[in-house]
Amino acid sequence: MAISTVRVQLNGVWHSLTLNPSNGKWEATVTAPSVTSYNLTGHYYPVIAEATNQAGTKTTINAQDAALGDSLRLEVKEKVKPVVTITSPAAGAYISNNSQSVTVQLRDEAGGSGVDISTLSFKIDGVSYTNASAEITSTAVTNGYNVTFTPSTAMADGLHNVEVQVSDFDGNRNVAVTSSFTVDTVPPTLSVTAPANGLITAVAAVNITGTTNDTTSSPVVLTVKLNGTDQGAVTVGADGSFSKTVTLAEGENTIEVKAVDKAGKSTTVIRKAVLDTTSPQFVSAAINPNPADAGATVIISVEVK
Repeated sequence: MAISTVRVQLNGVWHSLTLNPSNGKWEATVTAPSVTSYNLTGHYYPVIAEATNQAGTKTTINAQDAALGDSLRLEVKEKVKPVVTITSPAAGAYISNNSQSVTVQLRDEAGGSGVDISTLSFKIDGVSYTNASAEITSTAVTNGYNVTFTPSTAMADGLHNVEVQVSDFDGNRNVAVTSSFTVDTVPPTLSVTAPANGLITAVAAVNITGTTNDTTSSPVVLTVKLNGTDQGAVTVGADGSFSKTVTLAEGENTIEVKAVDKAGKSTTVIRKAVLDTTSPQFVSAAINPNPADAGATVIISVEVK
């Protein structure tokens, strides 16, 4: 008996097939579902095929058919790569912690095949780590994972480079995401050459000079405070030298010079200086005895304040 109609069902929608006389097959061009099949049972869309002859007798097969079932299983793969975001430290950051953790977000599109955490490639300064590494902790979240890398040994001072890649279950792999940060655990050097500690002067204007430097995160930011009051911007030269003039108050003054590097490490030098603009005043004077015998000794006394 001749076949009158053939149709297939894909993703709940029926599609009629047309006989191709050149090869004797019933064919139709249909659009694959827009969502990956990875999350479906068996990772495929099951197709149902139904043929009806002229007498109205129907035969139906599906993806579970012993003979042709494998041919009725449509695998659909997404094309969207996972999104990788290095959240901490921020790119270009300077940090003082040599055990700094690195945190990363791995996300696949909603409804996608999902992040395959077993494909994680995490590199620090070219050294590779995977999700199985002791330094890696991964926590499943909606559409992906949050990943934390905690170094097992202290990181050296200096620049560190991070590179992260991961794939989804459909084999899409992101272009490597990179970032860098600098570890700086050493405070800046600071030498105040003037004024000398304990300076006593009658001149109110005092020039504060010295040098500062930080090997890892130069240039440093320098501040000068006089009796707790910030004295404004201080320019540090390319060679680390600085100069700042302040005006002392009458009496004892406290000068605080502080150098801070990009990682927040600081060095402080304190200088004490006394401004005394008063003039000595004679209160009394006496010579005893007066008059005195020739060749005798006399006591001369004065009182000064």
